[in-house]
Amino acid sequence: MTSTTTLAAALPAEHRARLMSLAHEVSFDADTRLFEEGRHADRFWIIKTGTVALDLHVPGRRAAVIESLGHGELVGWSWHFPPYVWQLGAEAASPVRAYEFDADAVRKLCDEDPEFGRAVAVWVGKVVAHRLQSARIRLLDLYAPYGSGAK
Repeated sequence: MTSTTTLAAALPAEHRARLMSLAHEVSFDADTRLFEEGRHADRFWIIKTGTVALDLHVPGRRAAVIESLGHGELVGWSWHFPPYVWQLGAEAASPVRAYEFDADAVRKLCDEDPEFGRAVAVWVGKVVAHRLQSARIRLLDLYAPYGSGAK
């Protein structure tokens, strides 16, 4: 993930503080599934320590790991866009400590404060764009005859 999509780089200090006021700390053991593709997206996380692997279901094959996320990175963006259904799956690749957020509470705060809402939307949009590119490259590497061509 690029430094421009981590929480610290993406949101100004006052918006980060507002968002973090809604957080509570959680932990996950290695190999714990955080969410499954196709299920309801009602929360999200920002990683404090550890690594989370994002994966994509591939019929007839093992799930393809799209990206590994670490400190300061957003885990889950599907909570931000109706119909609020996970587009990927996620699993703790190591023990993880994270800040967890209730999606309804964050969306409500976004509605109440349009400036905050816009900042969150831009941040989540950058994350989505980055993840789409990561998924494209990974799938080309796995399934295209000559890979992605990326070096």
